[in-house]
Amino acid sequence: MSKIEDTLVSTLKDIIKDRYDIADSGNMVMIEIPKDSNNGDYSTNLAMRLTKILKKRPQDIANEIKEELTARVKEIERVDIAGPGFINFWIKKTALADVINVVIDAGDDYGKNDSGQGESILVEYVSANPTGILHLGHARGAAWGDSVCRLLKASGYDCLREYYINDAGNQMDMLALSVEARYREELGLDFTLPEDGYHGEDVKKIGIELAKEYGDKWIHVDHDDALKFFKAEGYRLEMKRIRDDLEYYRCEFDSWISEQKLVDEGRIDKVMETMTEKGLTYTEDGAIWFKSSVYGDDKDRVLKKSNGYYTYLTPDIANHLYKFERGYQKLVDIWGADHHGYIPRMKAAIEAMGYPKDSFEVDIVQMVRLVEDGKEVKMSKRTGNAVTIRELCEDIGVDAARYFFLSKALDTHMDFDLGLARSKTNENPVYYAQYAYARISSILRQAEKVEKLDTYDLLTSDKETELLKYINEFPNMIAEAAKTRSPNKVCNYIQKLAQYFHSFYGAYKINDPSNEAMTRQRLALVLACKITLKNALYYLGVDAPEKM
Repeated sequence: MSKIEDTLVSTLKDIIKDRYDIADSGNMVMIEIPKDSNNGDYSTNLAMRLTKILKKRPQDIANEIKEELTARVKEIERVDIAGPGFINFWIKKTALADVINVVIDAGDDYGKNDSGQGESILVEYVSANPTGILHLGHARGAAWGDSVCRLLKASGYDCLREYYINDAGNQMDMLALSVEARYREELGLDFTLPEDGYHGEDVKKIGIELAKEYGDKWIHVDHDDALKFFKAEGYRLEMKRIRDDLEYYRCEFDSWISEQKLVDEGRIDKVMETMTEKGLTYTEDGAIWFKSSVYGDDKDRVLKKSNGYYTYLTPDIANHLYKFERGYQKLVDIWGADHHGYIPRMKAAIEAMGYPKDSFEVDIVQMVRLVEDGKEVKMSKRTGNAVTIRELCEDIGVDAARYFFLSKALDTHMDFDLGLARSKTNENPVYYAQYAYARISSILRQAEKVEKLDTYDLLTSDKETELLKYINEFPNMIAEAAKTRSPNKVCNYIQKLAQYFHSFYGAYKINDPSNEAMTRQRLALVLACKITLKNALYYLGVDAPEKM
């Protein structure tokens, strides 16, 4: 919350306490910025919220609050009552301009807030199997998860970014056989690529690489030992590629958790023991079932098959319990749309094991359709396979890829226009935002000196006021985007901030040799705008270029 908003909210709470003897106003006091500036700089519906408690007309309550506010808040220029009892405030222009020094003093920290109050939250995202290259299906969730974590950290949450590696089970055996087949192929030997194996170019390259490095060494050893080698090397090289691609895509992780490690530590067996002890399971047809329907799932789920193998659900339960054991209060997973039906069973397991049902949340990534010249692009032009993250970024740039993926709400289907992403026009939202930043940087480079001032009494025009109010709103927006896990709100903010800046720039002469006082004040405003825009782009993982 900005300094002005803090003052308004705290004063309104004091008025409620002093005048109406309501000590705990809770979330009753809410202020917002009206869409129409004719309705004030800020507005509250507090009088209407109080009318049932006080048994008075909201207009009468509003007039009483108006009288108190005018006397108590020196930053207020005017208060009006509108409609059924809305209280609209106009803030003195000089008070609005105080935000300039707040921004300059904070620098890279402007926008940070403590709205999260230290709540510990673990966000798991991407978590692709180490059996192939990260493709377009992972790109949207990767950018979203990374940006959400940046916002959470900026808003005072204790946030951990985690990648869960599915490196146990049959898929890793299939990877070993697939790598072996490609290894034999490169050596010119007979080979059989498993029907259920991995046929991608990445696995073929691993086979070629191992053949070049080791020759036919692994043809002449015990086959079980050879498969162990191919599994280990396949895993190592696939994970290296995944890590490299994520780093290239500017996605960082604090923790990498191995499913095999959970197996080796006995955590999965322990889950079965605990659930059985709690009476949460039963045996039928030789399989062990979880009574998930008791906890809101549409049917019971198998934990252990009749052949003795665990289903995917069991290690997933162990993984999430391990997160709670490490002290995290809330768990957030970002899953693909095909996992939507998996949510109720995981929520059921978490509740059954004694944790609050709402302590686990899932954000679903809806499908992305690549479009170029009005036609869908389904396959890579280079390989004929699915488009990879790296290929997309090499085509349009990391900035455009991340910005476009973050610009739409995660739960909506998305058409990704490649032509628009490549364009150097104002219709391209990332170009529009970065061009505004480059223009700001150019203005400041040409200035002899830009510094904080004691007063900004000349910044009173409508366009200056609009820009000041919007810069002032930035920390609020970051807090809200973090709370709702909505990086698209940052994109919306950036577009509007750039629009306000371009409008201001087009209306006034900033470097005016004939008016030094106005020049100094406007340059300080431009600097505050630059800091805010740069920080906003950072939360998206998008660069702020000094020149374009």
